[in-house]
Amino acid sequence: MSESDTTMTEFLADHPRMMGALFTLVLLLSSAGSVAGSQAATAGP
Repeated sequence: MSESDTTMTEFLADHPRMMGALFTLVLLLSSAGSVAGSQAATAGP
């Protein structure tokens, strides 16, 4: 494991709420990507 991985692991261990915030951000970004992708495929007015 590299030094940056260890630093991030220690940071998240010290700040458990940040882990939840990052997880929520990933979920929102992944759902926003699928919504943006489906809008281009819609035909019609």
